[in-house]
Amino acid sequence: MATNRPYGDNSRVGAVKDRVQYYNPKNQKWVKVNTITNKFMDVKSDGTPFKGVRKK
Repeated sequence: MATNRPYGDNSRVGAVKDRVQYYNPKNQKWVKVNTITNKFMDVKSDGTPFKGVRKK
């Protein structure tokens, strides 16, 4: 998991591990997927990518 210290500076030290995000061109949204279980975790509603999650 990524580290978010020092608190309050709005930055992430590392990437979120065991997760990737894919762009779905049909609905134009980003989908977050767990790489261990291959289950969908979340769909971003505003069309922008998730912060700190690598893209595939």
